[in-house]
Amino acid sequence: MAVLLAAGAGSRFVGSTHKLHSTLRGNSVLSHAVRSAVNAGFTHVIVVWGAIEPLSDATSHPRVTTVYNPEWQTGQASSLQAGIEAARRVGATAIVVGLGDQPFVTPADWAAVASSRSPIAQALYMQADGQKTAGNPVLLTAEVWPLLPTEGDFGARNLISSRPELVEQVLCTGSPFDIDTIEDLNQWN
Repeated sequence: MAVLLAAGAGSRFVGSTHKLHSTLRGNSVLSHAVRSAVNAGFTHVIVVWGAIEPLSDATSHPRVTTVYNPEWQTGQASSLQAGIEAARRVGATAIVVGLGDQPFVTPADWAAVASSRSPIAQALYMQADGQKTAGNPVLLTAEVWPLLPTEGDFGARNLISSRPELVEQVLCTGSPFDIDTIEDLNQWN
């Protein structure tokens, strides 16, 4: 099961609309992220929303379900927990978590992370300068769900850094670049 976190206010984005509703190459930013998760073959793709409701271009696929996080203002941990609760309702034993503002994560990236047999798997991207950057998506199996934060503005990052023996890094070919500002968006349009 894929879980896309898309609940934040996007306060750094100073544009005429929310960053996730902004048009990137003909579709909303969020729709690019959702389409990648859908095309990776997940049976269920959950979009956790809060500040703004996702546009239909992102949620019209039959495998996509939206889940409202009424606690979205408290930070990312509440959205992660909303995704875990949605996974429990359908009997999933693992989730692969991505961010709605990362439109360049490919279906192959989602699938590669999902195929890991580790309790936690994290995407690893090669940068142009040869450096590697860890990022999303991240696989979290049910055995680690109790170890995840229930409050605050962070997801699995602290767990990943404190329990490296549980983590496999999976080399991915897409890009972890996110759309946080209008300048970020303009760079890719």
